[in-house]
Amino acid sequence: MKGLISLFLVVLFFSCAEKKESSGDEEIRFRYYNLENQGWKSKTHLQKVDNIDFTATEVPIQYYLLKEMGDTDLVKVDSIYEENKRERIIEFTFEEEKENDLLKEEFTRLNYQKSVEYMSFKIEKDFYAVTSKKDTIRCNGVQFERSFKVSPYNKLLLFFSGIDPDDKIQLVYQDNLFGKGTIKFNFVDPLLNL
Repeated sequence: MKGLISLFLVVLFFSCAEKKESSGDEEIRFRYYNLENQGWKSKTHLQKVDNIDFTATEVPIQYYLLKEMGDTDLVKVDSIYEENKRERIIEFTFEEEKENDLLKEEFTRLNYQKSVEYMSFKIEKDFYAVTSKKDTIRCNGVQFERSFKVSPYNKLLLFFSGIDPDDKIQLVYQDNLFGKGTIKFNFVDPLLNL
């Protein structure tokens, strides 16, 4: 009889542990489902200067984690997010109103190759974020997504570190490539809550 009770308690313990683990997974799955339905890219800001549209879109880190890792192990995705929640990723695009290639010399005063090099290696220094606590955070990485003249815009991914998830930020772009001056984007709402 003692053996039967012990076996019952062991089975009960493991079934409760499994249920607890699966309910945590369901909670995380529900949070990511809500975030996706609210819109991953819901924080888009557009500034038009002369004939160029400058667009900044704050995208939650979870979007890129799910894109890379898939949604089969959301507990792992969530734990990686928790380790990196002080990071910010902003998609930044440049587009000329007539959809001309902005990297041409007529727009940048540089030959095409130099414009591509600037977008790839030097433009990082033109961006910084100001937090609601008045901290200035320099951009610590840029990825230039080459479209090879397929799309009418040029796109950058900007990476910032050390920003609390609840902080409101202002993105500041000091345009040295097109000579349009300082352009500011206010992200007044905190990142989407999960």
